[in-house]
Amino acid sequence: MLDFTSTLLWLIVFSAAFAVAGVVYARRFSSSLEDYIVARNSQSSLATVLTLMASSLGAWILFAPAQAATWGGLAAVIGYALGAASPRLLMIPLGSKMRTLMPQGRSLTEFLYLRYGKPLHALVLLIMVFYLFIALTAELTAMAKVIMLLAPIPLWLTASVVMLSTLIYTAFGGLRASIFTDKIQMFIIVPLLLVLVAVGWRVMGGAGTVIDTLRVEAPQLINLAEPSGIKAGLTFFLAILLTGIFHQGNWQRVYAAKDERTMRRGFFVGGVLVIPVIFLMGLMGLAFVAQGGSGDASVALFEVVLPAAAPWLLVALIPLGLSLVMSSADTVISAVSSIVAVEGRRLAPNLPVRRLYVWSRSVIWLFSIPVVFVSAQGYSVLYLFLLADLLCCAAAFPVFYGLYSQRHDGFNATLGCLSGLVAGLLMFPGPSQAPTTLLESFLLAIFVPAVVILVLQGLRRTRDRFTWSVLQTAVQGLEDRK
Repeated sequence: MLDFTSTLLWLIVFSAAFAVAGVVYARRFSSSLEDYIVARNSQSSLATVLTLMASSLGAWILFAPAQAATWGGLAAVIGYALGAASPRLLMIPLGSKMRTLMPQGRSLTEFLYLRYGKPLHALVLLIMVFYLFIALTAELTAMAKVIMLLAPIPLWLTASVVMLSTLIYTAFGGLRASIFTDKIQMFIIVPLLLVLVAVGWRVMGGAGTVIDTLRVEAPQLINLAEPSGIKAGLTFFLAILLTGIFHQGNWQRVYAAKDERTMRRGFFVGGVLVIPVIFLMGLMGLAFVAQGGSGDASVALFEVVLPAAAPWLLVALIPLGLSLVMSSADTVISAVSSIVAVEGRRLAPNLPVRRLYVWSRSVIWLFSIPVVFVSAQGYSVLYLFLLADLLCCAAAFPVFYGLYSQRHDGFNATLGCLSGLVAGLLMFPGPSQAPTTLLESFLLAIFVPAVVILVLQGLRRTRDRFTWSVLQTAVQGLEDRK
């Protein structure tokens, strides 16, 4: 392992390098607040692919897929990999529809307010912000655990260094700085992940050895027909599928793409390329079991790789972890900043744009304080994500049904969302409980709202129909009002 001083020094140096790169790039643009939060119609297909992959592949991939494999097997890994790609693929029709109906939009929250009114807007806004909080907390927690495996650096110290560095360039440069650093980080992430996987399989003697061992020690993990594995895979697929569509960072990138064709191509390729990465990371969990590993399954990858890792690879884990976490963290920070700007303009339409800038930048610094505090507690990365996933699943049908049905209204949507939250949370296991009811909780959260809304729509039989043109004309600009 590495010593405290050298590890902390490398952490600070690599973090500062990303921060400086983002700030230097952002200084090339004299951007408006609109450009700061959405960079409308500015990104090519390649840029969209790279930023989506980078923001998708957070530091959690070093922990969660392998952990899922240890209790769900190969079927869980496949479900996790397909699930990781699914939100980007689902965003293609949803993003195309939103760009058509609300061409000057910036945020899903604008659609919520105009389409459904205050109650559902407030409820889903809370869910979105909570999800962003959990996503950022999980990223910092994962990075802090990576560093802790290398040297005895406190979780809070790693979380603070990473959070500060990411805030510096994202608060300064906004979405453009986030997308630019994503491109750099992808060229670090891909080769180093391949090296990790190669080292892991070399230690285990190859895939054949792992499979032979598992056939004897844990045959259920490689049996694709195993009911528990299928259940786990389906759970991960459903959970991730309906969560990414509430990530404001994805909606920013819908509008940042040059045109609809660019958006569709970027989201498709960016989604598909995530599948093999998650799959390979998940296989490290199977290697961990074959090795006879026990204890904390979330560190399965490191239990396999670190004993055989050369000193240079230990150091390389620092920029790899930073690239993974900062590419996702800056997406969350930029997303929160954009929500603050959009909601600030709605709440204070006459507020000078200069003050909106201050609001959007100041809130994210305040937002980071509880994030760092919770990250220092070292909670399970996978459990945090699953809880946030459940909330998003309950809101999915109530929110997006309104893109296709003019009869769907705010009352039905709000009642449907609340019913899904209650039903799903009643079945959701606690942190110390076995995840035996996870699939049931997600199925209830997804389908109860649909049933409630469709029944209410039949009973109420309102003749009022939402007018689509409202979405095109009612989106407020962020410029100063005269």
